[in-house]
Amino acid sequence: MTSSILNNLELLSLRDNHFAKLEKLYTGKYDFPAAFVLMGINGAQPAVLGDEPEIKVAEAFDELTKHINLLEDEIVFRPLCVEFDIYGVHFPDKIFGAEVYTVDGSWQVKTLDTAPGELSKPDLDNCPTWLLARNLANEFVKANVKVPLFGTPTIASSLNVAVNLYGQKILLSMMTDPEAAKHDLKIINGTLCEIHKWYIANVPSEQLQPVISWERTQPPGFGQLCGCTTQLVSPDMYKEFIAPLDEEILSLYPNGGMIHLCGSHTQHIPVWHEMKNLHALQLNDTAAEDLETYFNEMREDQIFYVNTCPGMTTEKIIKITGGKRVVIVTPEVILNKIQIADLNNS
Repeated sequence: MTSSILNNLELLSLRDNHFAKLEKLYTGKYDFPAAFVLMGINGAQPAVLGDEPEIKVAEAFDELTKHINLLEDEIVFRPLCVEFDIYGVHFPDKIFGAEVYTVDGSWQVKTLDTAPGELSKPDLDNCPTWLLARNLANEFVKANVKVPLFGTPTIASSLNVAVNLYGQKILLSMMTDPEAAKHDLKIINGTLCEIHKWYIANVPSEQLQPVISWERTQPPGFGQLCGCTTQLVSPDMYKEFIAPLDEEILSLYPNGGMIHLCGSHTQHIPVWHEMKNLHALQLNDTAAEDLETYFNEMREDQIFYVNTCPGMTTEKIIKITGGKRVVIVTPEVILNKIQIADLNNS
């Protein structure tokens, strides 16, 4: 029963109608009267070692069948997603052998005792954390349901992972021992690329989505990485140490992808402006408050996913962008029934 519902051709058509609009937004051809608004739902529960992938996937599908009516929303894209949170943002840290633990229900990591420069590539084929992630994806694909999207765990970025593994030591090594820093960043990025490549090869492209798939849904063929920690480095350090690695990850996807930001990152706009594979920035919290700067200084073919917050409301987003080059991610539309078309015309 679940399979038939989640393979329903009408639901698939409703989903793909929204994708068609989203693709027009990415190509600069979006001509609809309302701004593009996104707020999907994830049917999956977090997964940890010891969970049975087949059961976890079946439970996620059962949960999504309760929400199939969401795809009938003609104003808001409400994709149905299956994304297993595996150790939160510390999923890659666990793969690299760091101790990951919980504090009040939140995943934390203990930094490595070693200094930068000695990191070894993990053996993915014998890594329980990666095998869990891979088996969950395989079970999703095996079920052969077409309507839900599949979101990856947080693959993050080389700088995010390096800071998680080493703390401030990796930042200091960029200045005092740059070759050591570059060695470990290259090892990390190579491993992340290998993980991305596996998903690209094994999950149907029309369903594969990056992390937080229900709020960062992109057209098929786009990837994503996390740029949170770029606020800690100067433009020169980012350009020398990190930008080539970020570009490498985005280049794995046929259409490039997006970078997630949640702090003060505008110092990197000149580099991001020139990154040919960077087509979107995802902004929330402090980063969202800088929308006007990003909107005015990034390329015309680069768009913005903006999570509303007290400092960047739906109304303010519309005022800055006119509804162009923007995906608005907000519960306001759902809870308060805000009509974006009316906002556009106000």
